[in-house]
Amino acid sequence: MMEVDMTSSAADLSRQLAENAEAVCRHYLSNGRKQGHYWLVGDVRNTAGRSMFVRLSGPATGTRAAGKWTDAATSEHGDLLDVIRESCGLVDFKDVADEARRFLSLPLPDPPRQHSPHSQPPAAIGSQEAARRLFAMAVSIRGTPVEIYLCGRGIRATDQMPSLRFHLACYYRPDGGGPVARLPAMLAAITDLEGRQTGTHRTWLRPDGSAKANIDTPRRAMGALLGNGVRFGAPGDVLIAGEGIETVLSVRSALPEMPALAALSSGHLAAIQFPAGLRRLYVLRDRDPAGAAARDRLAARATEAGIETLTLTPRLGDFNDDLRRYGLAALQARLRLHLQAQDAARFVPV
Repeated sequence: MMEVDMTSSAADLSRQLAENAEAVCRHYLSNGRKQGHYWLVGDVRNTAGRSMFVRLSGPATGTRAAGKWTDAATSEHGDLLDVIRESCGLVDFKDVADEARRFLSLPLPDPPRQHSPHSQPPAAIGSQEAARRLFAMAVSIRGTPVEIYLCGRGIRATDQMPSLRFHLACYYRPDGGGPVARLPAMLAAITDLEGRQTGTHRTWLRPDGSAKANIDTPRRAMGALLGNGVRFGAPGDVLIAGEGIETVLSVRSALPEMPALAALSSGHLAAIQFPAGLRRLYVLRDRDPAGAAARDRLAARATEAGIETLTLTPRLGDFNDDLRRYGLAALQARLRLHLQAQDAARFVPV
């Protein structure tokens, strides 16, 4: 592929992207498909659908040139640099251009010797700041592989999950070295009791959202986890707490109004911090020795703090297994039997 000067303009990058329009669409608009001389997708943010079309061939310039796109539903239009910006959630043109150069295998410009007063210094790898920046780059999960992944696990109402986002090409570094991959990922914001984001959890997925990515460690967290977690719903006097995101969301599918927290591991579940005013805690126990030990440690801490603690145990390995095997109605009926009467009346849908 032809190289360009390191200070190549937007026009240069747009032209070279257009020369590889189908490859660009397959990478950044993976929820679409080719039809004739066009790539059809829901919108420029890679939502599934057919209202946006990208020209894969055409003249070198003009509105009918390769790489030009139009969204018939919104009348938005642009070129493939706009596709990269919107699908990756980028803001600054420098970041868009750098991403385009990476895709085209072009050299990146030399970094400036000094940061300007208005630029952000690089965040340390794995730090809280790096976690916040990563989450900020992601987009809503509606119409993305994340929504497909969750729906495949029986979890619906994804529009009510602002703590989850989708990243089209999240870096994955194998343990022990090896080539770095860029894979679709579900991102989850880890927050403290005051709502400050302290970390980000990543679940790498297959491009079609059918399952987790086929890698050694498809789930990892970065930032500060101890005492914190991924939260669903506003804090209240009653709380569900469990280990995994899918486990917690399975129970919250059955009890959509009950606040919930995913601690992300058995060790972190035992160490969660209790919100002010919490009077009753439902602990979701996984059927394994680590889950039982975490439940016991958390229950002891809660009792010492004057919080009533009850354990909810699945029939199978975890509550997502139960949801997928028995269905939502059966899970709601089972939970109703094990909640306190006032909580059952308050949180179980009629």
